[in-house]
Amino acid sequence: MLNSKSTPLDEVHLPAWRNGRRSRLKICRTQVCVSSSLTAGTMEYPITDAIKSLLNQELKKLETHLKADVLAYYGPIFDGMEGSFLQVIEQLNQQKAHNTLFVILTTNGGSATAVERHVNIIRHHYSEVNFIVPDRAFSAGTIFCMSGNKIFMDYSSVLGPIDPQIQNKEGKWVPALGYLDKINELIQKAQNNTLTQAEFIILKDFDLAELRAYEQAKELTIDLLKKWLVKYKFETWTHHKDGTEVTQKKKEERAEEIADTLSNNRKWKSHSRPLNIEILEELKLKIDDFGKDPILTESLRAYHRLVADFVTKNKLNMFVHTRSFI
Repeated sequence: MLNSKSTPLDEVHLPAWRNGRRSRLKICRTQVCVSSSLTAGTMEYPITDAIKSLLNQELKKLETHLKADVLAYYGPIFDGMEGSFLQVIEQLNQQKAHNTLFVILTTNGGSATAVERHVNIIRHHYSEVNFIVPDRAFSAGTIFCMSGNKIFMDYSSVLGPIDPQIQNKEGKWVPALGYLDKINELIQKAQNNTLTQAEFIILKDFDLAELRAYEQAKELTIDLLKKWLVKYKFETWTHHKDGTEVTQKKKEERAEEIADTLSNNRKWKSHSRPLNIEILEELKLKIDDFGKDPILTESLRAYHRLVADFVTKNKLNMFVHTRSFI
């Protein structure tokens, strides 16, 4: 855990994930150390002053161009990291230069409840929050983006269906909607008297409490999307193209349509189905194309390459960066 008091940049601690295992990430002035709680010893990965300087330079360029504070989040969004995320945001808030925050998000997903905590923390300090997706933001990452006033992508960026992951009784993180769809399929077969013996055993042995947890995860994601789209994304949507006023009811109906479609696992057929700008705009979800801004695109790509290269070389699954935290 990060200390509850303000921690200098010299040394802070952050829960990390390395090769799928929970670790502790110690960010020091001159190095990054990952100390696994499951194995003896400390594995160290150097972050040189040169790398740190490059990352900070590129982040500063982005903040200057966007006229906003910037936070980069690269990795999974799981429960248990909220305390550390809170300290990162509060530390940035102490040096806050703007009331707008841009989140540069790259993630394969995670927990919807963790996303809700992250959104609550950010929104306490920033009146406007925008998301930039330079590569991908799947599942819970898509849910996270829907809490933004604006979403920036380009032709190569993708979001995904909202299929939150929850822990099953074996402790594995699994996509909730895939399990729900399969169970509903087996129930339908049982009603039609076409269930095989093997399928009957699967259905009979399924934990009802676990099934309810999957249903609750789906309900939560839809509720969050409907709430955040209306409150933030549609805040400035006041008139239709024909000039008529957009009512609160219309905003709620549009939010429900988007939430229902994004959570339709049968439509997308894959937890990691890439949804680009064209597909998202077909769903009547407005996306801002950062590719139309050559300066932003060049700076963003340079920064994202630095982060991705650093994470890959050091085999880290998580990286968080602000002007006051690296």
